[in-house]
Amino acid sequence: MTETAPFDELLPATRRALLHRLAVGQAEGRTPSLVGAVVRDGQLVWSGARSALADQVPDADTQYRIGSITKSLVAVLVMRLRDEGLLDLADPIRAHLADRLAADGADPSVGDATIAQLLAHRSGLAAEARGPWWERTPGDLRPELGDVFGERPHRHPAGHTFHYSNPGYALLGALVEQLRGAPWDEVLRREVLVPLGMTRTSATPEAPHAHGWAVHPWADVMQREAVEDMGVMGPAGQLWSTMADLVRYVVFLARGDDRVLSAATLAEMRRPANAPEGAVWDDSYGLGLQVARRDGRLLFGHTGSMPGFLSTVWVSPDENLAGVALANATSGPSIGTLVADLIGIVAKHEPPIPEPWRPLPDVDSELLALTGAWYWGTTPFLLRLRAERWLELAPLRGGGRGSRFRPEPDGTWVGLDGYYAGETLRVVRTEQPSHTAATDPETHLDLGTFVFSRKPYEPAESVPGTLDPEGWRGF
Repeated sequence: MTETAPFDELLPATRRALLHRLAVGQAEGRTPSLVGAVVRDGQLVWSGARSALADQVPDADTQYRIGSITKSLVAVLVMRLRDEGLLDLADPIRAHLADRLAADGADPSVGDATIAQLLAHRSGLAAEARGPWWERTPGDLRPELGDVFGERPHRHPAGHTFHYSNPGYALLGALVEQLRGAPWDEVLRREVLVPLGMTRTSATPEAPHAHGWAVHPWADVMQREAVEDMGVMGPAGQLWSTMADLVRYVVFLARGDDRVLSAATLAEMRRPANAPEGAVWDDSYGLGLQVARRDGRLLFGHTGSMPGFLSTVWVSPDENLAGVALANATSGPSIGTLVADLIGIVAKHEPPIPEPWRPLPDVDSELLALTGAWYWGTTPFLLRLRAERWLELAPLRGGGRGSRFRPEPDGTWVGLDGYYAGETLRVVRTEQPSHTAATDPETHLDLGTFVFSRKPYEPAESVPGTLDPEGWRGF
């Protein structure tokens, strides 16, 4: 057993609770070894390990196979290509891979799915590669893309529904290779792993690494799992990594790194792209990232499994927390739940302390004059001024359409969230008639053509349509 807290110390009770949760996961999950870590505010604050053998305890540098966490890294490469203008997420994949699909003998319909649909598992493609069981057989049994998809590649119409597709990520890996002119794992190492310092993440195992085991469901015995190279299916789950490298990865997922991908693009990736199947949702999928709600907490990241291995990375953006866990068993602890619990323990025992309120260093008097009550028809809203000329508009009471607005160079603002995300907010100043005594221009807000006025439905000339000429009156 090992336990460390190399940076910011957690309280002893918190460390005890984390170690207890990890130990329960290893014991009840009957896994040969289990490692876990928690990150707070971008720093590792706790890590622990449990092992069936006291003299073979893994550490932060021990590699495990991470399975489908690989998909999230491939998605990062695809979004880099998008941000560079080399593709559009609305492009059908055949726009970039038509020649290779034809050369590989793939069904032409495979190329119909868009890049966004492939990233979000909405392509309608089959969940698994054509048999035999692809995770447990050599990739050279399926040397070409046509060998992956077989004669009936689709299970649903493209864009119709969420249907997790491992072969879909084989296409995305081929896309990266086509546009970069190099194998996808080489591109990943050069463009993502090296900049982030993930030097112990690789396509094949490098010592020291854990061995994968299958534990008998009804007896405390186990057998070694074979390790297969997945070939063209590699982008779906080939990679190996360590706890230390995945800690670096969750810091990147939480904050972004302009050498690799901006925080804004990562926020786009974790936005749910699939409608819930029931009245409420607990699990969804964005563009290469899983999204989940656990105990009221929003999480994003990815889970992974391969024969002999389980893995999870979760980030809780609202609490600046993240967690990692790796195990070397084909089935064992519910590792996604375990990592969510590690995050929840820290959040419960040591909730984040908010930054102290501070006044703005300076203020624009014209913007200050805009703050306060505005009316959308008869519905009152409050406009607040935030740092760096940001604005926040919210209903005065009850629910409604609120948003934060970022200033633009042309003097307008753009909505960042909620109903008005992407919409333009303008301040409209209209000179009053010369016969009035007022000298200040009349002002209203134009938000996507909706008018917000200082009084309900006033001034009349700013509100389209015909207003009652008798104005406000009682019954």
